[in-house]
Amino acid sequence: MDLEAIWAKRPATIEEIRWRVSNALARHPLCRDVQFEVISMPRTRRGNWTVSLKSVRSDALFEAHEIVADIQEAYELAAAA
Repeated sequence: MDLEAIWAKRPATIEEIRWRVSNALARHPLCRDVQFEVISMPRTRRGNWTVSLKSVRSDALFEAHEIVADIQEAYELAAAA
């Protein structure tokens, strides 16, 4: 079994990433009102996109950060066509 293929990040458009982050935050009761922006950035070892959390209640900060981190581990921003 090819472990690199299992752990490889899947390509996604910025719209797909935005949709996934939005849905994941909406599922958590503390994170439903979080406002965010998905930002494309130069490639680093951690990926080529990040999320800027704009409006987060202090009691939801940890959960929102963990949700975003999980999505960042799974997806990379697909190259523009």
